[in-house]
Amino acid sequence: MERRRFIGFAAAILLARPLRAGAQSTARAHRIGFLGNSTAALEANLVGPFRDGLRELGYVEGRNLAIEYRWAEGNYKRFPKLVDELLAAGVEIIVTAGTPAAQAVERATKTVPLVMVAVGDPVGTQLVASLAHPGGNATGLTSIAPDLEGKRLELLTQVAPRLSTVAVLWNPDNAFHAGAERQAHEAAHVLHLDLVSVQVRSARDFDAAFDAIVSRGAGAMSILADRVFLHNRARIVEFATKRRLPAVYPYRELVDAGGLMSFGPDYADMHRRAAAYVDRILKGAKPADLPIEQPARFELVINQRAARAIGVAFPSALLLRASDVLE
Repeated sequence: MERRRFIGFAAAILLARPLRAGAQSTARAHRIGFLGNSTAALEANLVGPFRDGLRELGYVEGRNLAIEYRWAEGNYKRFPKLVDELLAAGVEIIVTAGTPAAQAVERATKTVPLVMVAVGDPVGTQLVASLAHPGGNATGLTSIAPDLEGKRLELLTQVAPRLSTVAVLWNPDNAFHAGAERQAHEAAHVLHLDLVSVQVRSARDFDAAFDAIVSRGAGAMSILADRVFLHNRARIVEFATKRRLPAVYPYRELVDAGGLMSFGPDYADMHRRAAAYVDRILKGAKPADLPIEQPARFELVINQRAARAIGVAFPSALLLRASDVLE
């Protein structure tokens, strides 16, 4: 009888252990929010590196981490509602990409930590006090770099040496774009180019924007970094190919979709590095004390097939500089 009681007691302990361990695992699980500008499918190449970075630091979804994903589907007006949903879900941190999403979080909360990825000008848009000392609840990585728009325009002149007029597509709803568009104007003056400024706030503005580019006689396009353009990549690339317009993009995704070339920070790498900010904050660091990182790597991606389709050629020097060449 005593032996049976002992065995029964031991079995109860063994059965109870996994339950207690499971309960502890659930209690230790962190919940963070990821506010996406587009859709899960269109941003898989960015979310993937972010999740990889978390995994390398020991965070596994379903075990000690839960991520609440919310997607704006290219409509920035959805941000306030999506942020409210994340806050209601009790997330400990919100991760965003780009300026509009970061501003939506900052308007909603000054206490929940915000990790920004590829935010344009966090100081100029008053998201933080300074890059070295953010001072509030936001930190992360900025995509801003000196004369980035000028470098993109210069790339166009190398592909199209006789270029005289270039259209710049920008989104006035993106607070960063006011400075970036001004930078493009200054660079165009130095390069002796006429610049056609074309505003696009949402998908419904593209038809009018394309008509303006054609009517103003622009011979090339430069697209500013904004998720509205990323979300509508196929439409933009189709227009550029049909009109045989050389175009330079901020994201390689548009080159993968058939565009001519892109130049900008390595956004996938920035998303991977964002995981380290999440880790440090979950371990007790304050966003106010975490300096904002500037781009560490830049990519020039060019598409030879697209060049042939519109009748231009990349100079050999440009091909040698490229991070990736799509044949």
